[in-house]
Amino acid sequence: MDKERFDLEYVVNCSPKVLYNRLNSASGLAEWFADDVAVNGKKYTFFWDKVGREAELVFKKENLIVRYNWLDDDSFFEFKITRDELTGDVSLLITDFAELDELDEIRDLWNSQIATLKHVIGS
Repeated sequence: MDKERFDLEYVVNCSPKVLYNRLNSASGLAEWFADDVAVNGKKYTFFWDKVGREAELVFKKENLIVRYNWLDDDSFFEFKITRDELTGDVSLLITDFAELDELDEIRDLWNSQIATLKHVIGS
């Protein structure tokens, strides 16, 4: 079954620098995204319930964007940090892929993970 691309946006009350650290460092990602994260060069292994899944860090621009390609399929996930010029609000835009019948479940998972992220950073 083909995966469908989707985008989510969350307003996060913190500086882009604080947020960026939680998106590309093993310790930052382990606080909210996965149970544990191991990094070897550009290869990240994310662990959930002691099961690992590998991704490669393929692009990053400090305090703006981080993209990981999954090594076991042709999809990726991306974090983009934006700041509204008028209000100064910082938003996290997430791009991910899911099969159509799993889309609601994956969105709920992201909502839960972002709630954890906001708690960790005091947002």
